Amino acid sequence: MMSAWLLPEHIADVLPTQARRIEGLRRRLLDRARCYGYELVMPPLLEHLGSLLSGTGSDLDLKTFKLVDQLSGRMLGLRADTTPQAARIDAHLLNEEGVTRLCYCGPVLHTRPSGLRATREPLQFGAEIFGHAGLEADLEAHELAIDCLHDADVRDLVIDLADARVLRGVLSGLPLGAGQINEVVHALSEKDAATVEALTDAWPVAARQAMLALLGLYGGDEVLVSAREALPARPLVKQALEDLEWLAEHLRQAYPGLRVGFDLSDMSGYAYYSGPRFAIYGAGSSDTLARGGRYDEVGAVFGRNRPAVGFSLDLKSLSEAAPAMHAASAILAPWGEEPALRSAVRRLRETGETVVSTLPGHVPEAQTLSCDRELVAVDGHWVLQALPARHDRP
Repeated sequence: MMSAWLLPEHIADVLPTQARRIEGLRRRLLDRARCYGYELVMPPLLEHLGSLLSGTGSDLDLKTFKLVDQLSGRMLGLRADTTPQAARIDAHLLNEEGVTRLCYCGPVLHTRPSGLRATREPLQFGAEIFGHAGLEADLEAHELAIDCLHDADVRDLVIDLADARVLRGVLSGLPLGAGQINEVVHALSEKDAATVEALTDAWPVAARQAMLALLGLYGGDEVLVSAREALPARPLVKQALEDLEWLAEHLRQAYPGLRVGFDLSDMSGYAYYSGPRFAIYGAGSSDTLARGGRYDEVGAVFGRNRPAVGFSLDLKSLSEAAPAMHAASAILAPWGEEPALRSAVRRLRETGETVVSTLPGHVPEAQTLSCDRELVAVDGHWVLQALPARHDRP
């Protein structure tokens, strides 16, 4: 019989040290989003399935836990992504003219982990901007994502840029069904040249050559040069390449140390994104720290097909990638009924200090992990004194 205390695979408790780091990051990132003008929303974890999966393609459907509502008999889902909920809020609850900026931070649930070490319960932070179709909104989302990672003290960032319109431009005019397109997208995402060759064997020569060229279009600025030579000169492709060049130029101006690359065969979220998209990594790591892009079609099911750009990241993963945070200093105090002592403790806590009282019958040393001062009685007054550094303590 399985032990009752065992959790499901890829589900874990967050213990105090990591929880402290995650909460610190949550506050920093929400403050950063507020600096850009984003307002916090808190959508429910549970929602009608049709609303949760609006405009997101089959990938999110497979990630979503589903259950039947015993009150209505309708299918419900536990959200696997908060973006559709933000689009619903923008379309139905706020329904504002002009630009709307929303941010959020809360758990999402996935039926399967995205990797061997990944959790099925990410703590998703994200920001979405609705109502502006121009690249200025895309650039704002890129910059906010980078600033959030800098707030987590993650430096030496690498950003890969891509655009869903490149593949759509290449496929334009080809009589392909949804299943065939999904196969091509998957093969490109895996950079599986053999499968791409097999899938495009009966295609027109120009389209087949363009698809095979896409497999190698990743790297630095030379990618855009090669793409203009190897891909068909169609309006969608031309505009996508110009937009990627514009974004790269402005990002380099704003962040001189940022490494900007391009991966035109990156098809992640192809059914979801409608324009430029990006992924940010730490130098020397293949783990994605943040991902986002333009998804103008998500709000269509809510009757308000607004331009939209955004990004999201997992605070649990980010807390592991970020440098360790210094423990906040605290004060060690004895426990006692003396009014002067209890008043001194209250005053310190009211000023924002952390005061740890040693409860009767317990050894103080066990509670001083983050204490650098102690409250002691001197000449009838309670005053603060420095505690010796831990390596100096007996």
